[in-house]
Amino acid sequence: MKASEIKKGNVVEHNGRVWQVRDIERSSPQGRGGNVTYRFTMYSVPGAQKLDLSLRAEDDLKETELARRAANFSYLDGDTFVFMDAEDYAQYLLGRDAVGEAAGYITEGLEGCYVQLIDGQPVALQLPPSVTLEVVDTAPELKGATATKRPKPAKLSTGIEIQVPEYIRTGEKILVSTLTGEFSGRA
Repeated sequence: MKASEIKKGNVVEHNGRVWQVRDIERSSPQGRGGNVTYRFTMYSVPGAQKLDLSLRAEDDLKETELARRAANFSYLDGDTFVFMDAEDYAQYLLGRDAVGEAAGYITEGLEGCYVQLIDGQPVALQLPPSVTLEVVDTAPELKGATATKRPKPAKLSTGIEIQVPEYIRTGEKILVSTLTGEFSGRA
């Protein structure tokens, strides 16, 4: 398909790899006879490596069918994350390379995930916007602390560490944004 026809969210092939288009900037030249160019911000599937690509309107990109299936996390088998399709209970196996940093947000029975498939093969994972994780280690709240709420580091049940407000205690369940990796409230 022509570069001018591509929309955000499309999945395309470029240099033998698969990319998902996240952002498109269109620029029109001021002079006559200039070509309209499109600047695509794309992320590789799997792996989420960023690529900026500029193309002319008539340049071709091959669109790839990417299927999304609602799935829930079942269990970890060694280094393989096993997800189950929410509708037909098919199992999808994703290695650590495909899951990447998302591994820090995956807990037993996590629902609301989407497994992305190309030609029936699972290649990437899309997490829900936020997940509930347990604080396994954080410093106690300082008695007599001033009213300013300074964040403090907290280690979570999946092994990741984030900044949390002072009032959060070890053992509490909190909501963490999977987009920013930040604390977003008590669960």
